[in-house]
Amino acid sequence: MTTQPFPLKEHKEFHQVDMGQGWRVPPGYPEGIEQKILAGRLDEVKGEGNRTRLLRFLPGARTEKPFVHDYWEEVYLLEGDLIVGDRSPETYPAHTYACRPPGVFHGPFRSEMGCLLLEIHYYETTLR
Repeated sequence: MTTQPFPLKEHKEFHQVDMGQGWRVPPGYPEGIEQKILAGRLDEVKGEGNRTRLLRFLPGARTEKPFVHDYWEEVYLLEGDLIVGDRSPETYPAHTYACRPPGVFHGPFRSEMGCLLLEIHYYETTLR
C-alpha cells in the first residue's frame, strides 16, 4: 500500500450546505466574488492537493484580467450568467461546463445577474 504525500479529501456524507454563511473573497479576486470551500485543500505553493468549492459572483461583479494556474480546473455553472472575455465576450447560461488543463489562460469574467459556480481544482499528482 502506498501512502499519499498529501491527504485526499475528507469523507463527508450528505449534509445541508449553509448558503448564508462562510463565504470569503478568494486571494487575488475583487470584492463581489466569493468562495465557499466544500471539501479538500489546495496548496498552490507546494503544487499539491485538491478542492471543491462554490464560487459566486454578485450582480455586476467582474475580474479585470485573465487567470492561469498550474492545476486542473472543472467548472459547472449552476445558476445565473457568466460572461467570458473582453474583446469578443461570450455569455454562458446555467448548466454549462468547462474543463481546463494547467497553463490555460481564461477570463476575464463578469456576471450581469450574478451567478453560482461549482468548481473542482486538482493537481495531476492527486490523480495518481
